[in-house]
Amino acid sequence: MSDKTFLDASLYQYLLSVSLREPEVLQQLRQETANHPMSQMQIAPEQGQFMMMLVQLMGAKKALEVGVFTGYSSLAVALALPADGKLIACDVSEDYTAVAQRYWQRAGVADKIDLRIAPALETLDSLLADGQANSFDFAFIDADKSNYPGYYERALQLVRPGGLIVIDNVLWSGRVADPEVQDNRTQAIRAFNRALHQDERIFPCMIAIADGLTLALKRSA
Repeated sequence: MSDKTFLDASLYQYLLSVSLREPEVLQQLRQETANHPMSQMQIAPEQGQFMMMLVQLMGAKKALEVGVFTGYSSLAVALALPADGKLIACDVSEDYTAVAQRYWQRAGVADKIDLRIAPALETLDSLLADGQANSFDFAFIDADKSNYPGYYERALQLVRPGGLIVIDNVLWSGRVADPEVQDNRTQAIRAFNRALHQDERIFPCMIAIADGLTLALKRSA
């Protein structure tokens, strides 16, 4: 079993063989990150492709990312944005994002990405203070799980009605469904999932791709 899928190995490889169209620059980044001691934080390639499709289907031009790591998801989104698109990418690590910036440059999308090195809650609050509420088309959240509620609430203010918030790791390698697992991060994700299920401000859909994604479509007021 891959740690990024709930499918068995042979079926997962079949899925990739008939579905994945991974640009070479993304493949190179994924291969470099595979040697990183925190490589498990990188999203799966089919997830990146799915997000690229979402961005293109929406015609998104302004996107937000919370949690960059080595930049696979931000690169995927930036490749899918139009030439005048913009992605604001939030992270706290200059080391991790140095890898990301190399690949953004290599792919020719560095001018689309505005990297903000600071605690993401501070960056999101500054965007709200700058009057950018309801101006983003797409947001992706993939950072520390304890702050998911704070990231989500701010993203919900920043995304326009009809915009989309995508949240990663909502199935948490299946631990959310195991009553014997009671660590703080697992409990935090369970509580977050329950809250989104009841949130009438969005139309939610949780899907079992990679480690689980929730799509939250912001309803019109």
